[in-house]
Amino acid sequence: MTGSVVNMVKVILGLKGSGKTKQLIDLVHKAAQEDRYAVCIEKDAKLRFNIPTKVRHVCTSDYGQKGIDFLKGLICGLHAGNYDITDIFIDGLFKIVDGGDTGAVDEFLQWLDKIGTQENINFTLTLSIDAADATEVMKKYA
Repeated sequence: MTGSVVNMVKVILGLKGSGKTKQLIDLVHKAAQEDRYAVCIEKDAKLRFNIPTKVRHVCTSDYGQKGIDFLKGLICGLHAGNYDITDIFIDGLFKIVDGGDTGAVDEFLQWLDKIGTQENINFTLTLSIDAADATEVMKKYA
């Protein structure tokens, strides 16, 4: 594809209560309906009954770890275990990584874009931050 850029990363920005998770759930359902192999990652089991059973559900709190390095390892492990994954949805990135270090999040988003392009995986995630306060990198993927 010459001349066009395809982002493998989509960020849903907004403050708490703005409907980010609802948008994410709708996208998870769409992926399942299209028979794509999807994984949904969240800190706790809040979405367990809101996503189709054919979508792999992962709660990061089950592993007693947090941070961006842990999340990168989890994503790499999921992919290494199943190369058929087409979509990874992450709800509440700041909750999973236990903080709002925007510089680290920017680096993570760029890493996701690189991995997504390399492995043909679409990443969609929610960030609890007002769009006006988001970094340029976050806005690039919004």
